[in-house]
Amino acid sequence: MRITGLQLDIAWEAKVQNQTRIEGIIGSAGADDLLVLPEMFSTGFTMNSAAAAEEEGGATEQWLSSLARKLGCAVMGGNVRESTDGRCFNESLTYTSDGMLACRYQKIHPFSLGEEDKHYAAGTEVKSFALGNAVIAPFICYDLRFPEAFRLASKSGANLIAVIANWPSKRIQHWVTLLQARAIENLAYVIGVNRTGKDPHLEYTGRSVIVDYMGEIIADAGSDEGLISADLNFEELNRWRDSFPALRDRKL
Repeated sequence: MRITGLQLDIAWEAKVQNQTRIEGIIGSAGADDLLVLPEMFSTGFTMNSAAAAEEEGGATEQWLSSLARKLGCAVMGGNVRESTDGRCFNESLTYTSDGMLACRYQKIHPFSLGEEDKHYAAGTEVKSFALGNAVIAPFICYDLRFPEAFRLASKSGANLIAVIANWPSKRIQHWVTLLQARAIENLAYVIGVNRTGKDPHLEYTGRSVIVDYMGEIIADAGSDEGLISADLNFEELNRWRDSFPALRDRKL
């Protein structure tokens, strides 16, 4: 399986501009099996949830579905969806190459330090879905600091973890280290796709990475806008899981 992450300098609350920018970066290259976009790729990490939110099946969801069909690959990206309690949901959506919704995941851990919890309701369920030889578990940004959620994903059979984010520069080493840790402890591939650039509040230095099941970084976007890709070998991963008993030896 070949996967690609797109590290984007997100224009603040400018949905069409960001979507057009993504299409320009990708061009006609496609992404082979899976393309991953950042958290809230259409707006940036805004607390103006009323401006960002769309109803289920709204314009951004339709654009993601169309992009997946156009590229002929699965596409994952972040979106904001209306909720029923006056807040919204920070979501990760994945569409298959035929434009069908494969997974809708709602961020379980809103970032309370940034008052995300006041504007976005917490999700309640770890999700996973199959794509080729992969069982993919999507997570969003602050979720990365809560390893118990990732353990639930690996228990359900996940062998590829995808974390989309708007993770700021001041804690960027935490981002990289925690992505490597999630790969090592779950014997899984991990892709972490962050944004780069600035928004009205924070600066972002990217460091989108793809990490193998040994914790080694096999692709690193650095700080520039653009694409990273890697080929994932699940036969090798399965051999490692068979030979190294960490998942079988867990007690909780």
